[in-house]
Amino acid sequence: MLNRRTLIAAGAGAALALPAIRTARAQTALRFTLDWALQGNHGMWALAQDRGLFERAQLAVRMDRGFGSGDALVKVGSGAYDIGFADFSGAVKFNAENPNSRLVMLYPVFDRTAAAIVTMKGRGIEKPQDVAGKSLGAPEGEGSRLLFPAFAKVAGIDASRVRWTSMAANLRDTMLRTGQVDAVTGFLFTVHFNLVGLGIPEDNILSWPYAENGLDLYGSGVFVRAEWLERNQDVAARFVKASIDGLKLLLNDIPAGMAALKRREALFDEALESRRFAMTRDRSIITPNSRANGMGYLDMARAQQLVQVNAEALGVANPPSAESMFTDRFLPPKSERMF
Repeated sequence: MLNRRTLIAAGAGAALALPAIRTARAQTALRFTLDWALQGNHGMWALAQDRGLFERAQLAVRMDRGFGSGDALVKVGSGAYDIGFADFSGAVKFNAENPNSRLVMLYPVFDRTAAAIVTMKGRGIEKPQDVAGKSLGAPEGEGSRLLFPAFAKVAGIDASRVRWTSMAANLRDTMLRTGQVDAVTGFLFTVHFNLVGLGIPEDNILSWPYAENGLDLYGSGVFVRAEWLERNQDVAARFVKASIDGLKLLLNDIPAGMAALKRREALFDEALESRRFAMTRDRSIITPNSRANGMGYLDMARAQQLVQVNAEALGVANPPSAESMFTDRFLPPKSERMF
């Protein structure tokens, strides 16, 4: 069992102890889009910014909230942003349809996808297979919904008997709470704590993460456009290194990360988001794989599985190769990526 108090990262700790390094070298301006409104895991970049990690890497990073993973993919693919953080499953279809704007994953922050089925007690759903014959809600085109057929296949769910209800993302949790749908699909830590925020007792919430029930795919991570990467390889490596060091800081001091996010969003709920990040850490970031191989470790067989599953789910006849979508060339050495 990992002792959270011993998550002391030498590289990040040294960064805290050093004064800001001033050089004549100009900083590189970067436009960075998140996947959603500020949540606990985004504290890794807020700390990287506030503690001078980006500055020491000669980067001037503008970090903007996102409006969904699909939106982030399009923004980076179009060149509106240089770097993005999002669930990378949607990039399979994007790259197949937009080969000249190909996206590349540099650092899978979530070693396991956070996609899950979430429901509440009293809805007649005690195991994943019970969603057959029930109403399941999610926004159209949302990643967890697109992956559901693949999850249903490995979990033994009769997908033909599921009745889907579509809604805007901001209505998903309310519609589950009020019984307009029996269950929803979404990111585990997003739906779970949104329900808590709506007053639902945690012991009334039931969930089944895809990755823990047979569909172990990579989740969200840092990605760029291939054309941009060719011209900015050193910049990409510096951003990834600062991101990893920022995550080390967050793992060692969650309250500091929440305070950094609070400085950016006055309505940010530090207590709730601390708990959300703890779930994210334990279910998607710190896994047996990342403990053994370090943050961002790339297993090309798992990358290929993500491509294959999404191609089948989305009807992509000409899926890109995993090698064209994932690279570990810009990760720091393993010794700098250990928890």
